[in-house]
Amino acid sequence: MLPYFLVPSTETTISSTTTITISSSTTITTTTSSSSSSSTTTTTSSSSTTTTTSSSSTTTTTTTTLNPQNNMTFTAQKPISCPGGPWSVVVRDVNNDSTPDIIIANIDNNTILILFNSGNGTFPVQKTYSTGANPYSVVVIDINNDSKPDIIYSNSGGDSIGFLLNKGNGSFGLQTTYSTGLDSQPRGVKGNGTFATLKTYPTGAYPYGLSVADVNNDNKPDIVVGIYFDDMVGVLLNKGNGTYTAQTSYPAGINPRDVKVIDVNGDNKSDIIVANNGSNTVGVFLNKGNGTFAAQISYSTGFMPYSVSVVDINGDSKPDIIVPNYGDNNVGVLLNIGNGTFAAQITYLTGTGPRGVAVFDVNADSRPDIIVTNYDNKTVSVLLS
Repeated sequence: MLPYFLVPSTETTISSTTTITISSSTTITTTTSSSSSSSTTTTTSSSSTTTTTSSSSTTTTTTTTLNPQNNMTFTAQKPISCPGGPWSVVVRDVNNDSTPDIIIANIDNNTILILFNSGNGTFPVQKTYSTGANPYSVVVIDINNDSKPDIIYSNSGGDSIGFLLNKGNGSFGLQTTYSTGLDSQPRGVKGNGTFATLKTYPTGAYPYGLSVADVNNDNKPDIVVGIYFDDMVGVLLNKGNGTYTAQTSYPAGINPRDVKVIDVNGDNKSDIIVANNGSNTVGVFLNKGNGTFAAQISYSTGFMPYSVSVVDINGDSKPDIIVPNYGDNNVGVLLNIGNGTFAAQITYLTGTGPRGVAVFDVNADSRPDIIVTNYDNKTVSVLLS
């Protein structure tokens, strides 16, 4: 059973939707509806704006030129065998040699796998560490203030969180676990590698994706969660004393599986990006500036987008969306047009059943590369830019 929050008791739901359908790299059609008004915006390759207003609705048609910059190329390296069932992935230098390594949660054989970077984007040395049952997600961060990145992961089959403390040379100590079950005492980080009692907060059914970031510009980290079975994204604002407000919910697509929080339209406000696994879309929630969000704008992906990364991948200083399409055996790249909207996805082949994705320059050429875990054929794909 996956670790999860409790079923919600108090929440606010914002009910409005916006859908963007992209049929080519130069055309976007947007439709927004609510109880009092509706608007349609169509973008093609010329330049004009028309607005019609009545007592009940407003329709605006805007035409502009897009520049998708879709000339990126990636070279697939020889797949790396990963028989343990690679699920999620993080790229981080864990042995202090100034080259980023690949850290993978293997959900089938209950291990964390580390692929050490040789310095040129190849990973000849591997090391595995035992975990609890079915490690699902993984994070790499220094949790005991010794300036060495440690590995934290969720043991989804054992209702626990596991920790591997970094010894300083790329080796790690034995697993320490803390229960997250409903009858347990979940913990919070103290800063010395041990944990204090932690409060739980209601969300919804199966909160799969989780991101922590300041979304209302008060310098306090808030919680954003994708609620899989409720088709919602939840936002819990930090009150400043270690407690959080009741969740505010925003309608997402079907089965939101992963969320990221980053400013995608350059207004210095953190937006929400979600992979909607059941509706084959990614959703973008633009921040209104006070910790509330506009209705989701949806962009088509491939079949069953499993996770999402948001990184500038083409060097134009605008964060792009990268998503592994599990059912299509490829990874999709949606380039940021510059105002928080995105071009049609460009796809690159991966292994079979891609699930996790990370973007990082792994061969020191100052260009971001794409790393994908392929669950079905038990490999890791490295796509060098």
